[in-house]
Amino acid sequence: MFRELVRKNKQLSTEECISILKSETRGVLSVLGDDGYPYGMPMNHWYNEEDGVIYFHCGNMNGHRLDALKKHDKVSFCVYDEGYRNEGEWALNVKSIIVFGRMEIVDDMETIIGITTKLSHKFTQDEEYIRKEIEQHSHRTLLLKLVPEHMCGKLVNEA
Repeated sequence: MFRELVRKNKQLSTEECISILKSETRGVLSVLGDDGYPYGMPMNHWYNEEDGVIYFHCGNMNGHRLDALKKHDKVSFCVYDEGYRNEGEWALNVKSIIVFGRMEIVDDMETIIGITTKLSHKFTQDEEYIRKEIEQHSHRTLLLKLVPEHMCGKLVNEA
């Protein structure tokens, strides 16, 4: 069902893919949008090691993304690192991953609070700020859960 990488020597291990999901704060979530056009948007995410799913915090309970997901739950999510340059070379080496799967809407308030707290810790350790934000906004937070069906990663050299 899913294509394999053509350049196998560039393929990342599952462990490397998970490491990127855990360490990077953003990726691009793509859905099937209006009139069949792809719609990609940058999203913050949190990878749950316990069950291997990826969670997304959304501030809006409506809009293009949610309309698209109601029609078609299949998505892709692309994350890449900052990259590095080998000494003496101009080309950037970037590790990127793509996750394909199905998106679910989470409506359990306990889960929403727990996951948004964990996601917040990727950005700040200010517990008071996190607590206040969740108290003020959790009742209108949309939490999405990406259940992966396929994940692949590769190292790309810009040269």
